[in-house]
Amino acid sequence: MPRRALGRTGAEVSALGLGGSHIGSPHLSRANAVRIIRAALDGGLSFMDNSWDYHGGESEKRVGLALKHGYRSKAFIMTKVDGRTRKEATRQLDQSLKRLGVDEIDLLQHHEVIRFDDVNRIFADGGAMEAFLAARKAGKIRFIGFTGHKDPQVHLYMLATARRHRFRFDTVQMPLNLFDTHYRSFEKQVLPELVSAGIGVLGMKSMGSGVILKSKAVTPIECLHYSLNLPTSVVITGIDSMKILKQAFKAAATFRPLSKLQVAKLRAKSEKAAADGEYELFKTTSIFDSTAQHPEWLGRESLRTQRLAGN
Repeated sequence: MPRRALGRTGAEVSALGLGGSHIGSPHLSRANAVRIIRAALDGGLSFMDNSWDYHGGESEKRVGLALKHGYRSKAFIMTKVDGRTRKEATRQLDQSLKRLGVDEIDLLQHHEVIRFDDVNRIFADGGAMEAFLAARKAGKIRFIGFTGHKDPQVHLYMLATARRHRFRFDTVQMPLNLFDTHYRSFEKQVLPELVSAGIGVLGMKSMGSGVILKSKAVTPIECLHYSLNLPTSVVITGIDSMKILKQAFKAAATFRPLSKLQVAKLRAKSEKAAADGEYELFKTTSIFDSTAQHPEWLGRESLRTQRLAGN
């Protein structure tokens, strides 16, 4: 498993990462999930993706179990919280630490930044960024990032807002796949800015939770190779069986930098199916917008905002 630099953090991570949502899936038993995680770590796949909200915390608990008996030293642990207020973000982070069974999380990210007001709330007085900075100072986390899957313009607004507050993110997570290059593209609009700033690039949705494969336009290995060919620190992929884990290792072992001609051919064969975002449901529908379905995860609006609104 190749390793890559995580931006300017000084840390190195595996080129592929294990997706937290899939590993917590109800169809997968805890015992099998732990077995898969440990097999991944034994094979050098060190990056563990997760989130406070995945399957009611089950995903984090499974990783926590897998980290016992010396496996913590093999893993780079990332999780995310949804809270937009200092209070709610702190509460969720403390829960994540307990579930994961660790004193320090390697990377904590603001999860699902999909609305412009998410950005404003995170950086507001009493917002979630205060919780992240306090947690880093207290040694609860090492690095800070954010994720989102909806619109490149929201990512760019988050980065611009961070600059206004004289803050530079360590990482940014976003969809990077063969279909993204044709529709509302994070690759074209956000990726160059991250590379220029030395921010670690976390690619996700390489197969769009399997939906992209339903187009019949591309194969799983082609999807992973395309994403690995981008200047990513890690490409996170959903793994819920030993078979899929072996597929990930095969993709890593067989990957070679793609020529311009190879890239052009892959883009050409995917262009028609990708043109209107039909297979990138995370962009074009609300199906993957978990915080829209559970606004209570974000925390209450600030008292000042409520007063301005007359509430």
